[in-house]
Amino acid sequence: MNSRLGEVAALFLRLGATAFGGPAAHMAMMREEVVRRRQWLSDQEFLDLIGASNLIPGPNSTEMAIHVGYRRAGPAGLIVAGVCFIVPAMLIVLALAWVYVRYGARPEATRLLYGVKPVIIAIVAQALLGLGRTAVKSRFLAALAVTVLALYFLGINEIVLLAGGGMLAVAAARRVRSEAALLLAMAPAYAASAAIAPSAPASLVRMFAIFLKIGAVLYGSGYVLLAFLRSDFVVRLGWLTERQLLDAVAVGQFTPGPVFTTATFIGYLLGGAGGALLATAGIFLPAFVFVAISHPFIARLRRSEAAGAALDGVNAASLALMAGVTFQLGRTALVDVWTVAAALAAWLLLARGRIDSSWLVLGGGILGLLLR
Repeated sequence: MNSRLGEVAALFLRLGATAFGGPAAHMAMMREEVVRRRQWLSDQEFLDLIGASNLIPGPNSTEMAIHVGYRRAGPAGLIVAGVCFIVPAMLIVLALAWVYVRYGARPEATRLLYGVKPVIIAIVAQALLGLGRTAVKSRFLAALAVTVLALYFLGINEIVLLAGGGMLAVAAARRVRSEAALLLAMAPAYAASAAIAPSAPASLVRMFAIFLKIGAVLYGSGYVLLAFLRSDFVVRLGWLTERQLLDAVAVGQFTPGPVFTTATFIGYLLGGAGGALLATAGIFLPAFVFVAISHPFIARLRRSEAAGAALDGVNAASLALMAGVTFQLGRTALVDVWTVAAALAAWLLLARGRIDSSWLVLGGGILGLLLR
């Protein structure tokens, strides 16, 4: 078992430090390592783990690492794989957060981020389009996504929208498809959103609780994280500005490892090194718990019609949240003809070729330095 733990630790430390490109790229790299090179799993077993990761909330590529560690080295492997995948990225983001706080107001940093932000918008929009082709499988799911998007712009709580989307999809699978049912299921969102507390001074305990909540309820792409972060930290609490949020997303995008290490950056902005550690622990802790609980039941979950329907509904709702927050952040990033051109160029490069998004972010930063 010790030798297997060492193998797991070595693999995921390396992936955590070098796995650029987001969850899809992470999955591809893991398959290359654990199926083709090391033969720890068969392709079917690997696909089963991907399906199990999609059925629980949290960062999918991190959960996949945790599943692989569990399969290879038992419960200890679960912890070692997850920690080794997260920590290298967290340390890189922590260093960048320190630089940002110390030098972020300098003209050079402003110029760099001026070019990076529109590229981030293009990357998220391209991911939105690609995910939409997979998530919107029927007219019902398309209508569900449009309804969730409209309710998001009305200020409805995103957790309720995700839960409502999942429940409605299960109901639809049981042939309950009326528009009245849709509106009835979404109605409690008004009460939930009204109960949100007004702006308050930043508190590390409250910040940890918010990241713990996000890690426990967030389905879909890591980019859906933007909707949660904006709703909690920008709109409801006023602890971050739109610019700071985009800067945090930019750092999370061009660093390796999980996109959720954006939480590390935000935690540092709000509470220094201690805040960064708390934020990181809060957002990733649920993933370890959910994998530990669900791993023994993977085969049963894979065959469950209700679980599949719920996942379809949650994915459609997640897509709508992602679209809403992309529109809102785009108004902050696309401020002139140069930023619009940078976003369009990044979009075209992503659409026409298999270019790594990290190179686009780097190119956007260089462009910002040259133009400003």
